[in-house]
Amino acid sequence: MKDFLEYVEGDSALHRMNPTMKLFCSFVFCFACFCTSNLFFLVVALIFGFMLAASCGMARRIAAMARAVAAFSFVLALVQVLTTQGGVPLVQVPWGVVGTAGFVAALTTVIRLIAASIPLFLTFYVTEISDIANALVKNTRMPYRYAFALTSTMRFIPTFMGDMGAIMEAQTARGVRFDRGGIVSKIRLMAPLCVPLLVSSVRKAGDAAIAAELRGFELRGRASGYREYPFAACDYVAGAACLTMLAISIFLSFALS
Repeated sequence: MKDFLEYVEGDSALHRMNPTMKLFCSFVFCFACFCTSNLFFLVVALIFGFMLAASCGMARRIAAMARAVAAFSFVLALVQVLTTQGGVPLVQVPWGVVGTAGFVAALTTVIRLIAASIPLFLTFYVTEISDIANALVKNTRMPYRYAFALTSTMRFIPTFMGDMGAIMEAQTARGVRFDRGGIVSKIRLMAPLCVPLLVSSVRKAGDAAIAAELRGFELRGRASGYREYPFAACDYVAGAACLTMLAISIFLSFALS
């Protein structure tokens, strides 16, 4: 996943949206997914997320990210299966009974995490990092240092993953087999790699700080950027749609409580 969260050029409606509105809509969409446990609502949100990904040619990338999120949420789902009581009893365990309510709760958790993550991933795939920082400064009057810190975090993630991949390839060339053994064995092999990765990360962060100072980082302000990021009609429509989705989510959470 060397291209993780890297900008993909395109001319879709999502690509042309205002970067600030993309961030706003993605966070509202994510928040709406966590406001309710209604499974039907979450399934609709998940389908809508995949439709958005398909509209800008990101279906394959988002599907890969969805599989990764599903694997990550497996532990949470397992805990809920074993600890949530209720529903039709299925299996007797020492601390109680595993019922259908546990599987429903686990399925809800997995779908919620995938549905909430899709718009966030899409935002960074269809928006350049520099545009996100500049749009936040222009449209929200956020100080540039905070926008820079936010976008630098996202910019360094694929860099660190690439460095980790290079270190693992170097170790593989020396005879280390990462494809053998169980999860514990793989963790033992990968743990020593954290030291060179940390050293490389600190060095890159230092170089980035020096480069930012040389380019007049302290002088950057709202008037420094030459590009403007006006809001179009589609931006307001997207914002209204996401706020409506949030309102429906809150209504369902109170209606079912």
